[in-house]
Amino acid sequence: MKLLKRLILLVISFMIITTLICNIQKNLYISSISVIATPPNVGVLLFNANDPYLSLVKQSLENIEKENPNKVRFSFYDANDNQAIQNETIGNLINNNIDLLLVNLVDTKQSTVSQIISNANIKNIPLVFFNIELPIDAKSSSNKVFVIATDSKTSGVMQGNILADLWNNNKNAIDKNNDNVLQYIMLQGKTNNEAAINRTIYSISSLNDNGIQTEELALIVCNWEQDCAKSAISSLFLKYAGRIEAILANNDAMAIGAIEALQSYGYNKGDKTKTIPVVGVDAIPEARELIAKGFMAGTVIQDPNDLANALYSIGLNLIYNRRPLEGTDYEFAREGVIEIPYYEYIP
Repeated sequence: MKLLKRLILLVISFMIITTLICNIQKNLYISSISVIATPPNVGVLLFNANDPYLSLVKQSLENIEKENPNKVRFSFYDANDNQAIQNETIGNLINNNIDLLLVNLVDTKQSTVSQIISNANIKNIPLVFFNIELPIDAKSSSNKVFVIATDSKTSGVMQGNILADLWNNNKNAIDKNNDNVLQYIMLQGKTNNEAAINRTIYSISSLNDNGIQTEELALIVCNWEQDCAKSAISSLFLKYAGRIEAILANNDAMAIGAIEALQSYGYNKGDKTKTIPVVGVDAIPEARELIAKGFMAGTVIQDPNDLANALYSIGLNLIYNRRPLEGTDYEFAREGVIEIPYYEYIP
């Protein structure tokens, strides 16, 4: 009888302790999410809000917010191509307990990345870098740091493939001096930017892999800017007096600037005998229109809507301590890194 009483007391004690533990865990969970704003506040930091592609990503995020009332609030911050400004903004947001940081870095040096990760980790704020390639594996630094990346090598290869197809199908029109060599001008985004460097290198290696000999007439760094490209091509068109057979640009803004310059000389207006193939990256609306008219040869697209949806869905998972890819169709390209695919965009 005494043994039975002891067993009953042990069972009752176990049930009481289990109930207490469950209540404590529930209260801890409630307290952990109670600090999250309703809707959660998300800081979106852009390296330059005037960048045509990023402006499309921003617009897509704004549309997501409108379509999902009370689920998220995006606030956008323009670094104006200045990492010091971006660092200050990130610091202010962290100190004010932002719920999530979405960061498109100005400077991708490891020291910059590591410092931002360290500052976010101190306050346990989830962090997603996007539309960049990082020099480190961010996932190894924190389970709340992820990268939605761009594979600039692939975009460069696709640029080369677009131009290679044109060369192989219409070589007589492109090879103006009949030397069996493609003379080209390269418009590069930046000198120290991995995406720009990869697009420059791999677009040409893709042409060479297709059996096409190439000769670089000039490489101009234009910081992704349309006006710079227009000015550069205006000058180079006169310098090379009809020797330019193609123009490759690291983004569409520079490609459009190049076309504006060519059109000022009567080229790329629809006459195939006076057309120099121009290939870009981003497939922004202005570029698509030029391609449809036959004024631009092609571009490479990473859909800004796809990127915005990934930022939204993965970001909310991180805010609410869910698995990062829960409820999505995304997969990790490597640990902590999700890649949004590129596609060729041609007539």
